[in-house]
Amino acid sequence: MRTVKKVVVQILWLLVAALGAWAFLSLASPGGRQINSIHILTAALCSYAIGYRFYSKWIAARVLMLDDRRATPCEVHDDGKDFVKTNKWIVFGHHFAAISGPGPLVGPVLAAQFGYLPGTLWILIGVVLGGAVQDFVILFCSLRRDGRSLGQMVKDELNSSAGLVALLAILAILIILLAVLALVVVNTLAESPWGVFTVGATIPIALLMGGYLRGWRVGKVLEASAIGVVLLLLAVWGGQCVYRHPVWAEALSLKAEPLAWGIIVYGFAASGLPIWLLSAPRDYLSTFMKLGTICLLALGIFILLPKIQMPALTHFGANGQGPVFAGKLFPFCFITIACGAISGFHSLIASGTTPKILTREGHARAIGYGAMCLESLVAIMALIAACSLEPGVYFSMNIKGVPAETVAKVSALGYDTSLDKMNHLADAIGEKSLYGRVGGAPTLAVGMATVFAGVFHGAGLDLWYHFAIMFEALFILTTLDAGTRVGRYLLQDLLGQMWRPLGETKKLGPRWLASFLIVAAWGWFLIQGVRDPLGGINSLWPLFGIANQLLAAIALCLATTVILKMQLKDSATGRPMHAWITLLPLLWLLAVTITAGVEKIWHPDPKIGFLAAARTAGSNPALRFNWLLDAAVTGVFLLMILAIVTMSAREWILLLARRRTSRLTETVPVWLPDYAVAEVRPRGLGSVLPLALLLARELSGQTAIHRATEQACACPDAKHVRVHAYLEVTQKRFDGINRCC
Repeated sequence: MRTVKKVVVQILWLLVAALGAWAFLSLASPGGRQINSIHILTAALCSYAIGYRFYSKWIAARVLMLDDRRATPCEVHDDGKDFVKTNKWIVFGHHFAAISGPGPLVGPVLAAQFGYLPGTLWILIGVVLGGAVQDFVILFCSLRRDGRSLGQMVKDELNSSAGLVALLAILAILIILLAVLALVVVNTLAESPWGVFTVGATIPIALLMGGYLRGWRVGKVLEASAIGVVLLLLAVWGGQCVYRHPVWAEALSLKAEPLAWGIIVYGFAASGLPIWLLSAPRDYLSTFMKLGTICLLALGIFILLPKIQMPALTHFGANGQGPVFAGKLFPFCFITIACGAISGFHSLIASGTTPKILTREGHARAIGYGAMCLESLVAIMALIAACSLEPGVYFSMNIKGVPAETVAKVSALGYDTSLDKMNHLADAIGEKSLYGRVGGAPTLAVGMATVFAGVFHGAGLDLWYHFAIMFEALFILTTLDAGTRVGRYLLQDLLGQMWRPLGETKKLGPRWLASFLIVAAWGWFLIQGVRDPLGGINSLWPLFGIANQLLAAIALCLATTVILKMQLKDSATGRPMHAWITLLPLLWLLAVTITAGVEKIWHPDPKIGFLAAARTAGSNPALRFNWLLDAAVTGVFLLMILAIVTMSAREWILLLARRRTSRLTETVPVWLPDYAVAEVRPRGLGSVLPLALLLARELSGQTAIHRATEQACACPDAKHVRVHAYLEVTQKRFDGINRCC
């Protein structure tokens, strides 16, 4: 009977492999026919299934040798605060919510200018062989080191200099990330009264929730979040009234630069205001809106199965003159799509909260590898939403310029468009114009609205569009203020090493000074991007891609070092060749990132090279300075990459030559008894629904508030105890990096 079952399982996996091969063949050889999104979804799901079932299992068993008998940090240090034993599937949801940011939504939309095929292949191959492996291995490393952060592990396994480079890289990435995300919001809301009203309404809604949670129903986050979601939906509907009112519409039709300055002021204020007043309520709203909207998008795509209108390949990949951003397919497609394929920022999440709440080493496979595959599916859905638009519409939205010139440019490229078509679409979605909406988010919103409205036979296209705009802007702004706060902590840590008073986070002077410096840094890049005649994305998004892949290179250097030490430690059975599972993705990232960096600095085309753009700035000294600074920033990124790789390579050579002992900085193992390893598996819908509720409570922080209340006092109903617990948990929620790009 067991043999029959084994044969049946093998046949099923062969069918999955054959189905995936058919899907990839259909994508690569469309034969002039228009393909359906089912081909992309099939290729994606088969790739994830095979990668997870075979590749990740081989890594878990043969390379990392996961052992459920070995106690995880939360088993050893269970304190009800930092280290908490948590259900596997709740940790999965928590980790996915943290790693799934705006990146996997925006990057694939921008890269769609190369056609649907390059982005699809990079997302699927990149995640199976690179991104998911990175997340899995870094999570494993942190699990065996008491949940230490990436920077600390780099310092311990390599040296202090590498740890310092990692810290500087994180700070640099945050600055570029925040500038890029702010620019996406500006380009989305510019001259959009409906969008400005809806997104602007999220601020008083968050303040109302903050007061509700602090003074009335203390810590009842799910209640406040439910109220906030209802108010957000009303704000989307209310924006329609504003759009149709001539006076209000005129007043809220803001240009890009005033919007940018407004977001800079907002970021500075949000960084210094009490967390419970604005940041925390917005974070709760963002979390539930993000997960809910992603689920809606997945459901809509699987129901509608839209046809892909973008060709498999466009000629922009070969000539490098893409209208969305300049540069050839290699390397720019592979830094434009970072999150969804491989993202260095994920290594900060995998070495942050997640390893401190994981109860078994074996769970690291599902959470590290599996959650990254799910995020990759989000990127695939964003690519489908963008590529299901008519190419003429897509390019008309993503070229900066006046409408008539844009139509002429798109028509000259060979794509069908017209002023009447674009004006009709703009009117249908409740916007004055869709021209020049660079940045990816407006394009994605149109694609999402088309999918949502298609499920309901075309009804409510304008409401769906502004719902998508609100969804994107809401959690981008959440990342903006949370990221600014994290940047302040990191900067104060560095400044405190030079002069201790500057590192005191509770004093107003040092706190506001650090906030000002961080906001000034990303704000400068934002204003430069707004004033860029090409729309800013052409210069800023490659910087973000290079920075993010720099952090991925640091994480993969650490992972390669750890695997090499593990294999060399046992001279009898160790296999140093196993280090190739992280070394190969690292070599690919180095090729991509260094090539992109060199081209962004020295390419003779001013649309690509920063120095060439500076030479063409002419009599505009400010613009010339901007391009030169961009070149300098890119050069610093390249130096960081070369420094960390050189230090790592030296370590590997010494290890292989047996001139350095294979000493790992793992904590001393604590072994669990056999009976403690057994766990109860959820069975049926009756078990899934309670898990969903527990996940909602965990994501909102309500469970942590309850634990803190119980620990503080045996009288959990005492209001002052609940207030103290709520403030303590809320503060801690924003003390570290708790979300991705």
